[in-house]
Amino acid sequence: MPMWRAYMVLGILSLVWGTSFILIKKSLEFFTPVQVACLRMSLSALAFVPVLLYNRKRMDWSRLPLLIVLGLCSSALPAILFSTAQQKISSATAGVLNSLTPLFTMIIGVVMFNVKVKWLQVLGILLGLAGAACLILLGKGGIANSPVGYALLIVLATLCYATGTNIIASKFRDMDSLLVSAGSFGTVGVPMGIYLLLGTDFIPRLAALPNPWLAMGYVATLSWVGTVLATIIFFKVIQQTSAIFGATVAYLMPIIAILWGVLDGEKIGFLHVACMAIILLGVSLSRKSA
Repeated sequence: MPMWRAYMVLGILSLVWGTSFILIKKSLEFFTPVQVACLRMSLSALAFVPVLLYNRKRMDWSRLPLLIVLGLCSSALPAILFSTAQQKISSATAGVLNSLTPLFTMIIGVVMFNVKVKWLQVLGILLGLAGAACLILLGKGGIANSPVGYALLIVLATLCYATGTNIIASKFRDMDSLLVSAGSFGTVGVPMGIYLLLGTDFIPRLAALPNPWLAMGYVATLSWVGTVLATIIFFKVIQQTSAIFGATVAYLMPIIAILWGVLDGEKIGFLHVACMAIILLGVSLSRKSA
């Protein structure tokens, strides 16, 4: 993948996923955390059913156990953890804590997947983390005011993301990213959909809502744009670059949060711009050494 295209795709992903935290928060106004997660995964699986049926002979079903693990690590578990955590912490804090993903991706890659890391990648990851940390400190409220237990759920979710990212890079580099996405979501989304309908009060809760279409609209957008489309693109980026570079999308999310604030009338200073520049430099270094 050409460098300019990799950066452009990374920017689009950061915009989409940066907005996902807000959509999760809005969805929690109508449904429980488990219902949001199950609905998100089941709607995503529904989008992939035609893909699975059409490509059933092309699918490498011998990798089914790995697809299940990938679905759990990259989708199902983080969806539950983020939805649960965002009952008590802000969308901005969730996005900021998500910045730990690249660091964990590098550590897990080295320890569990024998990934060879170049010193420029290490420098890039540390610079990106430093820039994201500075943006956190410049923010209002944030992690310091968040319940520790719920913040740790986000940290656990980033560990899941990091594991899933390394699985894609090491085990699915030769497989069509569309099929990888369809297989991983299908294996976890269908059971979660069944549980949503039979194991929770989703149907009566939905029927009792004054505006059910608005509630479903939030989760559908979260599922089909923030999950399905973004995941296909993300898997492709990892396959054509590296797990570490793909994971640096998490560093760009605090920048997106700052830019949303500017559009909402908030002011930024020189230090904000400097932190953003440090993050972008870190992302650039991780790409050049990939």
